[in-house]
Amino acid sequence: MEEGKVKLLAKFNLILLLVFAAGGVLISQLAHSYLIGSAKEEVQAQERLMMTSARSVRDYTADEVSPLLQQNPRHHLRFLPETIPAYAATTTFAKLRKDYPDYTYKESALNPTDPEDRATGWEVEIIDWLRDHRDEPEKTGERPTAMVPALYLATPIKATKECLECHGTPAAAPKALIAVYGSANGFGWKENEIIGAQIVSVPLSVPVANADRAYRRLLFFLLLTMIAAIVALDAAVYWLVIRPLRIVSDTADRISRGEKNVPPVQIQGKDEIANVASSFNRMQVSLAKALKMFEEE
Repeated sequence: MEEGKVKLLAKFNLILLLVFAAGGVLISQLAHSYLIGSAKEEVQAQERLMMTSARSVRDYTADEVSPLLQQNPRHHLRFLPETIPAYAATTTFAKLRKDYPDYTYKESALNPTDPEDRATGWEVEIIDWLRDHRDEPEKTGERPTAMVPALYLATPIKATKECLECHGTPAAAPKALIAVYGSANGFGWKENEIIGAQIVSVPLSVPVANADRAYRRLLFFLLLTMIAAIVALDAAVYWLVIRPLRIVSDTADRISRGEKNVPPVQIQGKDEIANVASSFNRMQVSLAKALKMFEEE
């Protein structure tokens, strides 16, 4: 009977494993796609927070810091980069990168004063897109890099009236600015013109790594759940099905060997197994009566 029990449990476990395996593959694939998407959304939310922080630094510099520094007599003799909102935002973000080294920030322009800020390649495409879609507050997407693809968030930079004081014409620009950067670049801007973009980018490996960590945890708990479910179902099958059938089988073996006065099978309940036991008991009684009649003859 032990052999039969093992075979029945083995078949039952095989079915469970097939069902769990099929369901696990489907769930894991759906979960991985969902986790990747969620990780990207989380990273982009952080990018928006950093972009908002950079924009706030720009506004504070333009509204509060720059007017004060322009009153400094040294401003007319030596160019003070601290008066430039873009410089303040870039410098602040550079300090922020100590805690977020994977994130990069750049203010790219088509015609900047500083050649290092000139847009190249994909940055030009982003600025052109923002120019063609002036109603869109931002542009997000993925871009290829030398190592791994990167997620980016870009918002337009519009030239304000205050910007034209330095970027209108070389003649109107501060002499200290001309002395540092010359008069060849960064002029001819027009008010409300989109002249560049603030771009925050992060390697795609960051959200993928976040998703993979969550995915591994999910697989671990799924495996634990599957093992616990199999153990629980095995115990239930043994106590509710195999054990009662074993009692019926042992009783049948005793009767088949010619034992008399074998007690009836005692199985409580109203399920199918209990019905089998009741039918077996009736058969046992009928068989005993038949044997008695045969012996009397």
